[in-house]
Amino acid sequence: MSNIPALLRFDAVTPLRDATARWRDAGERIVLVPTMGALHDGHLALMAQARRIGRRVVASIFVNPTQFGPNEDFSRYPRDLETDLALLAAAGIDAAYLPDVETMYPPGFSTRIEVTGLTEGLCGAFRPGHFSGVATVVTKLVNQVRPDIALFGEKDYQQLQVITRTMRDLDIPVEIRGVPTLREADGLALSSRNRYLTPEERAIAPRLQSMLSRIARELVAGGQATGLVASGIAELKQAGFSPVQYLAVCDAETLAPVERVASPARVLVAAYLGRTRLIDNVEVVPEA
Repeated sequence: MSNIPALLRFDAVTPLRDATARWRDAGERIVLVPTMGALHDGHLALMAQARRIGRRVVASIFVNPTQFGPNEDFSRYPRDLETDLALLAAAGIDAAYLPDVETMYPPGFSTRIEVTGLTEGLCGAFRPGHFSGVATVVTKLVNQVRPDIALFGEKDYQQLQVITRTMRDLDIPVEIRGVPTLREADGLALSSRNRYLTPEERAIAPRLQSMLSRIARELVAGGQATGLVASGIAELKQAGFSPVQYLAVCDAETLAPVERVASPARVLVAAYLGRTRLIDNVEVVPEA
């Protein structure tokens, strides 16, 4: 017989809270992994980490409309719920939370969370309202599940920092942990949107990570961000990325731009390859 427990499914808040309350009363640590579905190996790495650090794991699947702009891909965002549920069950996840839009945003809903500073550059400059939608939905998910820990991938690094700041500023008792980006063998960061790439674009896509890694190495060696960013943008354009929305070297915590690296930093990029918007980042740790 299998030792994998049956996957519980919840689509309403009250029964979900009843279940998590029982686990909490029993002294069991609860870990939340929020997702928008279309699960891939990167998500499964989050699930595996959640299993290692928690007694109970809840994975949510909700394609959040408030974080998509009017010209973005909400309607074509990949959805495959039955496959996702099978993957969660195989991963030994305790519960899947599957709210619909009306559950998350009932009639008359009129509250949004705004995070200043962290949201004003990078993706925030190109996706107005995006991080307000992220901060609001994650706050709701955390309040609904009431986990001890919530896990997020570092590929969406600005998102991770925004969520961390939101929970801290609002005194919400949950620990936010980032999990390193999982990559294909050629370096491409795993993403649900990778399935939009044509075979020709997929062959080009790893250039994003190789360029970031080169810049990180040169920053550690004493290079200056301005010149490295200019060369990186030129490299991407020559490879076929267009437009390159941003390429930046930022402080790892505040996301403020830096010219030289004296403390932990990130090199972050967003660029289109055909119709697909790709983001990625790499860590920069200065030599001691």
